[in-house]
Amino acid sequence: MRSALRWGAGSIAGLAVALSVAPAMALVKDTAEGAPAVEAEICDHAADTFGEAASANSINLYAMQWSPFGPDEMGWETYVPLIQKELGTGCDPTSSAFAEKLSLFQIRHGLMSNGQFDVATFAVFRGLWQERRPFILARIRGECPSPPPIADLSYLVAGEEHAERMTRMARRDVLEAYREMVAAARREVPEMATQPELLQIFSSFRDPEADTARCARDGNCDGVRRAACSAHRTGTALDIYVGHLLGYGVDSTHSHNRRYMTQTQTYRWLVKNAERFGFVPYAFEPWHWEWVGPPGGSAL
Repeated sequence: MRSALRWGAGSIAGLAVALSVAPAMALVKDTAEGAPAVEAEICDHAADTFGEAASANSINLYAMQWSPFGPDEMGWETYVPLIQKELGTGCDPTSSAFAEKLSLFQIRHGLMSNGQFDVATFAVFRGLWQERRPFILARIRGECPSPPPIADLSYLVAGEEHAERMTRMARRDVLEAYREMVAAARREVPEMATQPELLQIFSSFRDPEADTARCARDGNCDGVRRAACSAHRTGTALDIYVGHLLGYGVDSTHSHNRRYMTQTQTYRWLVKNAERFGFVPYAFEPWHWEWVGPPGGSAL
């Protein structure tokens, strides 16, 4: 795994300078007359101890060479929405406030607390995200969950199926939660309501035997792109369309495609809100969401 930060030509250094002086982002909400105003989140300060960290982050955001899930990647922009949610900040990853939040996270987890993103810090983020997936915890125990009884499965309706669908069934309780989530997304984001393809499902329950046959046929069950024991066998995993880069498939794991997906409004809404409906993400696949049930419960 390559974790060194590579400073490129002057163009990258220039980019770093431009990004490090980005304006502060205010998070002030409208308030009723007489009510106290919500304090703005100040993302950059005139002078503080995290300016150097912010400058370093602005460079490695795009120039860091590493392999967080096996294949080589350049930069960590793909994971910014999930990291921002974990840190509880909306500040840009090149800001000093983001670096400060990151340093506090590093302190809590016994890491070197310099506010600079690195491989060790990401390993902690990844561990936290994976621990929220009951399917992963089962796999750690050496278990491969059995598929649900057929009576527990239900069909997607026409408006929920993406044109490139692979399967068309899921557990009934999962579909109920999914429908509530989609309805909320379209209420809260008018732009999503005008594009019905967004949030449609292109893969849900997959029969284990059929999945095994596909693994053998395609030879791609490496545990990252596809797994021999897939979460889709549980009926709780949904592959949801969040957009894709022209020239790539809806589930292409190419780093350019994945980075594009995570910058879409649809994906960012899911990161901020899917938990309300019991769904958690798989960080490597922006389209893959698993239903874990109500808080404190388990879907498996």
